[in-house]
Amino acid sequence: MEKITKLAQEREPFLFILSYDGAERFVQPLNKLDSDIFFKIGGQRNYPQQPREKAYKMKKFPIDFEAYQRALERVLEEIRSGNSYLLNLTFQTPIETNLSLKEIFTYAKAKYKLYFKDQFICFSPEKFIEIEGDRISTYPMKGTIEASLPNAKAKILADEKEMAEHVMIVDLMRNDLGMVGREVKVEKFRYVEKIKAGEKELLQVSSKITAELPKDWRENLGELLTKILPAGSITGTPKRSTVHIIDKIENYQRGFYTGVFGIFDGENLYSAVMIRFIEKRDGELYYKSGGGITIDSDAQSEYEELVDKIYLPL
Repeated sequence: MEKITKLAQEREPFLFILSYDGAERFVQPLNKLDSDIFFKIGGQRNYPQQPREKAYKMKKFPIDFEAYQRALERVLEEIRSGNSYLLNLTFQTPIETNLSLKEIFTYAKAKYKLYFKDQFICFSPEKFIEIEGDRISTYPMKGTIEASLPNAKAKILADEKEMAEHVMIVDLMRNDLGMVGREVKVEKFRYVEKIKAGEKELLQVSSKITAELPKDWRENLGELLTKILPAGSITGTPKRSTVHIIDKIENYQRGFYTGVFGIFDGENLYSAVMIRFIEKRDGELYYKSGGGITIDSDAQSEYEELVDKIYLPL
């Protein structure tokens, strides 16, 4: 994080990639960026767009429902005990596809994309923070529904479980921005955007929260990021105890999945949460996905959401 601060102080544009637990970090000036790293964020990309040149196939081999249900029940026990109110439970799923990681990255349609050294890719729909001038904004995303369902927008906005989950994350992110800024405001609450999810279209619900930063935020950028990480939308609330529960219950290491990546362009900062994530290990591909769990969660619907989020947005 010292390197992030140093480059920001020097107004040197750079890319940063931070793992979920902060243990792994990659920071490199844009003018020296390794040739096997590609990104799309903040209106910038460092690779040419290419049309898809071949049809794709994908098979997924998710955790069985009974194993998922057991993990969910452990989460619900923690919620009943008051140790968490909302927890983002995730798993890794082996997948098989005829495309390489680089091909998936190149063809994928997403707002924020990252390809890292043939080790992992993400094609994320979710911003983390933007800093323009002295204003910081964050955009927590909670709530998903198939756009093709009748009255889909009205249904997702009226769903009490989804509303409760979203309110908790908005409150958490308000608190996080309050640690680094002042005049915290919820500027837009539960607005709906459409995204492509493979053959489907989804509606996703987000909010926009802003705060005013000190004029010298670039002098302390590494410290600022440390205070608000990991992202609340992919942990839960209260954050510290929920992260501890996640570590106990999830059956794998998240690594860079649900971390953040972004660019500092010399003046402003743009970043995204690393969801919709595929990792390559020993020649095998693993797709990491999950969803928010509350006291009202239903095991079958949460399991279906976990599986539905395993897609290629091509």
